[in-house]
Amino acid sequence: MSLRALKTTTYSNVSSSRGPSQGFSSRSFSGYGGVGSGSGRQSYNVRSSYGGVGSCGAAVSAGGYKMGGMGGGMAHDMGAPITAVTVNKSLLAPLNLEIDPNIQMVRTQEKEQIKTLNNRFASFIDKVRFLEQQNKMLETKWKLMQEQTTSRSNVDSMFETYIGNLRRQLDSLGNEKVKLESDLHHITGLVQDFKNKYEDEINKRNECENNFVLIKKDTDAAYMVKVELDGKLDGLSDEIEFLRQIYDAEISELQGQIKDTSVVVEMDNSRVLDMDAIVAEVRAQYEDIANRSRVEAESWYQSKYAEMQQSVGTYGDDLKSTKAEVADMNRR
Repeated sequence: MSLRALKTTTYSNVSSSRGPSQGFSSRSFSGYGGVGSGSGRQSYNVRSSYGGVGSCGAAVSAGGYKMGGMGGGMAHDMGAPITAVTVNKSLLAPLNLEIDPNIQMVRTQEKEQIKTLNNRFASFIDKVRFLEQQNKMLETKWKLMQEQTTSRSNVDSMFETYIGNLRRQLDSLGNEKVKLESDLHHITGLVQDFKNKYEDEINKRNECENNFVLIKKDTDAAYMVKVELDGKLDGLSDEIEFLRQIYDAEISELQGQIKDTSVVVEMDNSRVLDMDAIVAEVRAQYEDIANRSRVEAESWYQSKYAEMQQSVGTYGDDLKSTKAEVADMNRR
């Protein structure tokens, strides 16, 4: 199976000229293509022209379809004519080619690429035309601004007066800033001193609290000793009472044994056991010891408590005065 295909693509020259009219012309390209026994001609022409301010035109044609732009105003020469296209007739001879299964895809890709190039070229031309218009507009504005005569008015004097006032205000603010900085330095020193005093008072207070805790521990220990002595006193009292009961029982038993015996014995019994006196003496001794311990502990506790109260009062007064001074400085 043979395939007759011929594809020739020629690109024409692209000419762009800009003279006094600021115009340019676009490009055009055409191609031949065919598949099978028939052949066809495909042409893609993109033409645009710019003839200066107020004039522009563009036209795109493909095959039998054509799309044109519009233009008006001062239009001039569209540029150099398109050069003639020469065709090598030897290339028109049929060729025996094998069928390429990808030929259709390749042709589709080529068409898409051509369309993309056409679109990009048209966009480029639009951008160039827009930039030319903007350039012309800016040139016109620049000329108008240069032609305008600038005259000084009293606005400059007003601005100069305003600037002078602002400078004087700036100088006064600078002087005030220097004064405030000196005051700030002085106040910062005072605050630091009061802070140190406050920290010293806090340390003294903590020391007093620690001393109070130690004194309280000693007081609790003395109270526990007192409680222990009271317990011992109660135990001895119970023991003495128990011994007295035993003694009374023995006396009763002995009296029962000797009540029927009458013996007269005369002797000096100087060892009379007076249990009441002994118990009273022991009780008096222990009570004296307990009272002395209690009095000593209470007096020591009271003296320490009074000393702590005096220290706390002194520290409290110092702390109040320090707080008052700090508050006074903060109000200033």
